[in-house]
Amino acid sequence: MHHCFLLPSHHNPLHLQPYYALTSTPSPRNMSGKSLLVVLTSCDKLINDRGATGWYLPELAHPYYVFKKAGLNLTFASPKGGEAPLDPASVKAFSEDKECQEFLKDEEAQKLVKNTHKLSEFKEKDFDAIFYVGGHGPTIDLRVDPVSINLVESFYAAGKPTSAVCHAPGAILSQAKDRKTGEALVKGKRYTTFTDSEEKAAGGVGTIPELGEETLTKLGGILERTDDWGVKVVVDGNLITGQNPASAGPIAEKLVEILGA
Repeated sequence: MHHCFLLPSHHNPLHLQPYYALTSTPSPRNMSGKSLLVVLTSCDKLINDRGATGWYLPELAHPYYVFKKAGLNLTFASPKGGEAPLDPASVKAFSEDKECQEFLKDEEAQKLVKNTHKLSEFKEKDFDAIFYVGGHGPTIDLRVDPVSINLVESFYAAGKPTSAVCHAPGAILSQAKDRKTGEALVKGKRYTTFTDSEEKAAGGVGTIPELGEETLTKLGGILERTDDWGVKVVVDGNLITGQNPASAGPIAEKLVEILGA
């Protein structure tokens, strides 16, 4: 993503503390047997020759350690399989974030992101929930990927937690249908995504095919948001969405809570 923000990359533009520093440590939940499909982009280039992109570091690093602590069985997948491209700007922006840096040095985590399965290997029945990592990349490939669209529709129709953070809600809900009504899945649903005001502030307009908030609003989605760069997680039935990078840890906690209920 140029990127979940396009601010100077030599520091953390949002002044985010690592997610673990913002919360009390939850007691471990027994999640043995619960399986989560974590979906990453395969896209490494923005449109209009605007530079490199991929998945956004804190939007995987922060949830990853929440999921691991809860004992979830994690499977990483992407449209093309293999190494999922990491947005280099996110590495620079979060160079002082302890969890992000730990993730980059974590051999187990790196093996997962560098050897993702192909999305086409899996069906909804194989997992208890699905989680889409953001970045500008998903708005380019996952938004129109038929396998991904089918998975989103299938998980939602099955009543399983269908979750996404930052740019990913705008991407995965852009084309997905509610199989009960045949209408846009997001129609009449409360959701959040990386907002158009955040996109404009970050300089991301023109680097991706469409703006998530604008698109989902036209489809009848009901946006719930907080201030730019603040924490916001929205749950509407089994649709779980987070607004931005700051919301990545909190959406993971909410997903764990729902899976453990």
